[in-house]
Amino acid sequence: MPESPITPRNRDFAQWYQDVVLQGDMAEPAEIVKGCMVIKPNGYAVWEGLQRELDTRFKATGHQNAYFPLLIPQSFLRKEAEHVEGFAPELAVVTVAGGKELEEPYVIRPTSETIIGHFFAKWIHSWRDLPMLLNQWANVVRWELRTRMFLRTTEFLWQEGHTAHSSHQEAMEEVLRILDIYREVAEDVMAMPVVKGVKSHAEKFAGALKSYSIEAMMQNGLALQAGTSHDLGQNFGKAFDVQFQNKEGQLEYAWQTSWGVSTRLIGGLIMTHSDDKGLVLPPRLAPVKTVLVPIYRKDEEKGAVLEASHKIAADIGAKVDDRDGQSPGAKFFHWERLGVPVVLELGPRDLAAGKAVVKRRDTGTKQPVSQEALAGTVSATLDAMQKSLFAAARERLKANTVTANSIEEVESILKDASAEKGGGKFVMAHLADDPACDARVKEFKASVRNHPLADEFDGPGKCIVTGVPVERRAVIAKAY
Repeated sequence: MPESPITPRNRDFAQWYQDVVLQGDMAEPAEIVKGCMVIKPNGYAVWEGLQRELDTRFKATGHQNAYFPLLIPQSFLRKEAEHVEGFAPELAVVTVAGGKELEEPYVIRPTSETIIGHFFAKWIHSWRDLPMLLNQWANVVRWELRTRMFLRTTEFLWQEGHTAHSSHQEAMEEVLRILDIYREVAEDVMAMPVVKGVKSHAEKFAGALKSYSIEAMMQNGLALQAGTSHDLGQNFGKAFDVQFQNKEGQLEYAWQTSWGVSTRLIGGLIMTHSDDKGLVLPPRLAPVKTVLVPIYRKDEEKGAVLEASHKIAADIGAKVDDRDGQSPGAKFFHWERLGVPVVLELGPRDLAAGKAVVKRRDTGTKQPVSQEALAGTVSATLDAMQKSLFAAARERLKANTVTANSIEEVESILKDASAEKGGGKFVMAHLADDPACDARVKEFKASVRNHPLADEFDGPGKCIVTGVPVERRAVIAKAY
């Protein structure tokens, strides 16, 4: 029997991930462009599904889509000192255009706070112009040294929200509203449980007052930052002179937010659910949810089986794989690698018995079902699979989240927990929001992922590095 094209997870998790992406026809490296990838139709269809889910929620909360230039004057980034310092190593700069050297170089968009700040200053004059709630679907470029498809590439796709408000309280309500939307899509659509929390000062977005994130655990125990929402305060308002006249007739700087998720969500989706057979997609995001494979050996069986297959498929909204020259086994293998949630089998015996066989991708279980009950069974199976994937991922998060009461204990847990073998951990420990604490954790190649907003782990305590009182434990983990 030939060796599987997919490396087992417990042998080499990184290679397993690469194999699943390639065999699932999600993406492939764009070797001619450093660090970039080609997102193939199966992968892009998943991204379109995420776009629809997010876009619907953004618009329901009053946001509008807009588009801003890809090229940003280099001087714009220098206006907010912390911002340019944070992004300087990742910038790609255009110095020549139209055969001539530019008077001022352009930066290829790494993020759009600066150029949007410029236009906010033109558009916002009065409290009546606020809040301004915009979102942009775009590509960005960040010059990465080490790349991995979907997780970290030089160019990637994302949405970036940018809003302006008349008060800090209103801006904070926006920050947390978006964080909740991200959690909802991650958990209810992607079936990927997350921990909501505030980033440490050392890990926050460059130029923000505070950053909030959702953190997910992959099957190997590593953390993935799956979305961020930033309280920008008045930093960009002051840098770009975004002022408005308040109700009392006084000039005031706008309070701004920004927030985003990217195609790295697809990497998180893959690493949360897929198995050693290949891609597993939650039904709510699967581009093809159900495929029917006709089975026949004799030419005289073919016509009746194909006719019944197309009728059944039309009734229940399935795709028929009636390709010639492919054996049923090859077809099953193909759809398994592509992560299709449900595959149906229909052969002459099934046809005679008025049944079809329903196979579920995640468990591999098969069930003969009467054709009259097929639509209801497929619908129920898809719903059960969505819930089961989330429950399994939530149980894995719970089982691999541990507490520690000293920095030595944190180090010991992370040292013993081999992510390469699927044994990574989320370590919950009392830790102050102090750069010294972040630096101490980084000594053993981990980071403070966030300080959870909910009291999930026994409340207040003393910081294991500085000894100062803290309200709750922080999440410490190795991460992508």
